[in-house]
Amino acid sequence: MGALTQVGTEVSINLGSSLAGVVIPVVGSFVVVAVRQLVMAIVVLPLYRPKRAELTWARLWPALALGVVLAVMNLAFYESVHLLGLGVAATIEFLGPLLLALTTSRRLLDVICVIAAGLGVVMLTGLDGTINAWGVVLALTAAASWAAYILLTRRVALRLPGLEGLTVASIVSLVLLVPAALFTLDVSVIDWRVLGLLLAIGVLSSALPYSLDTFILRRITARVYAIITSFGPVIAAIFGWLILAEQFTLVQVLAIALVCGAAGTALATQRDAPTSDLEMTAEGQH
Repeated sequence: MGALTQVGTEVSINLGSSLAGVVIPVVGSFVVVAVRQLVMAIVVLPLYRPKRAELTWARLWPALALGVVLAVMNLAFYESVHLLGLGVAATIEFLGPLLLALTTSRRLLDVICVIAAGLGVVMLTGLDGTINAWGVVLALTAAASWAAYILLTRRVALRLPGLEGLTVASIVSLVLLVPAALFTLDVSVIDWRVLGLLLAIGVLSSALPYSLDTFILRRITARVYAIITSFGPVIAAIFGWLILAEQFTLVQVLAIALVCGAAGTALATQRDAPTSDLEMTAEGQH
């Protein structure tokens, strides 16, 4: 049941990302990310009851940094989706947590998997000369931000109980995003369809996955969680094709399969201990 629910969250996240691809050309990435963070804040804020004595810089700085990373990660990813397409952007972004998970490994198999994943990204972006270079830079920025998100999330979990760290991060990202969102917002394009899409993105990409994570991780191991997450780019490509009418060449299909296969192989063959960073966090929530 836990594994099936985790597959459901991957579907939810990538469906939300595909809907973002629909609405970004209308309202822009800043508005989409701001609404998503607003929905997440609405979900977690009621659970946050800070004590004044606990609001110290030493205790809060990882959560503050996490808020900055959340804003950068989601902005870079959604804009790369706009420029590259969901399937390509999600595949490049996954390099971040994959490399982080394998960075301390000395196994030859892991080195081979990293090389294979890198080859897959080169196949995806560098062979036909038509790929948007700025989109690739943004997707790589999202990948690096996802890796930073994982490291900061672990640190926040050690310093702040429950969802306190995530709540602080949500507030910080909102403070950063709302001014830019208001500045770029064209009120004339807002209608009930756009509002419905924005709300759906917030629920599908943030509120639903975050609320289900506790249920999932109580029923499956972190390694199984990470393995299922590694197939996110395939799900993203499917939704890119279904919702955004993206077309993939045979080389691109093979490249996405190569990256996912490398990630799945590396994670599936990891020893139970020590647990990797990706296995501990195993989440980027796009």
